[in-house]
Amino acid sequence: MYRFLLTPRWLGYLALTLVAAALMVFLGNWQLDRYRGRTAINERIDAGSAMAPAPLRDALPAPTGGAGSTGPAPAEQVTWTRATATGRYDTANLVLVRGRTVDSKVGFEVLTPLVLADGTAVLVDRGWIPPVPGSGATAQPPVPAAPTGEVTVTGRVVSSESGGTVERRNGKLETRRISISRIAGQLPYPVAGGYLLLDQQTPAADAAFRAVPIGHTNNWQNFGYVVQWWLFAGMSLVGYGWVARREAHRAAGLDKPRTPVDRAAEPAAT
Repeated sequence: MYRFLLTPRWLGYLALTLVAAALMVFLGNWQLDRYRGRTAINERIDAGSAMAPAPLRDALPAPTGGAGSTGPAPAEQVTWTRATATGRYDTANLVLVRGRTVDSKVGFEVLTPLVLADGTAVLVDRGWIPPVPGSGATAQPPVPAAPTGEVTVTGRVVSSESGGTVERRNGKLETRRISISRIAGQLPYPVAGGYLLLDQQTPAADAAFRAVPIGHTNNWQNFGYVVQWWLFAGMSLVGYGWVARREAHRAAGLDKPRTPVDRAAEPAAT
């Protein structure tokens, strides 16, 4: 009854179905890996809120190159954990990161290099400030002064972003992306391979800064894709079986159309 499945045409259908199902399973597994990775990020974000900060060098190894070089990027398991460092702010090389959004408002994040005792530096994101009212989103705002003298900061370890260019405008470095390697090229000392998103500072940070929120990743979206792709894989196999069964019934004459019943010819019920 099912010998037709061994014909070249049906063997081709089977091969195509198996390849499609395997591809869908692969895509589901890929989304599962992304779900696990994003879940781990969310767990580090949550754990960082309660954990004691580690010394900076435990999270970000010291850069070993010369001026303008960067150190190793933070390990994946270290990102979004808390670290602390002590040094002096280099306000001459302050960096404005334009086009950053907080509470649906576009403004600037302010990065300031914190120069450590060993002569290297780590970039500190001191927070977000709005543009000058009525001057457009790209107009540089006045930046609250950084504390002078020794400063101790505690913040989340964040990896470098990619892309973007760095230029000096009105005496301040300006960029659209926090690309540490490109920012470091404008600085006279080696820079750590990750930056700190400020959490606490001694002396206290200026109240004009707004904390940059840390958003959780949408890991459940990836989990939904996992279920979706695996369902598609199962449906493709079930669909092949259903079509094969219909073909077998047709070949065996089991699905001949029934003679329509003439209801008008039936005797009326009394």
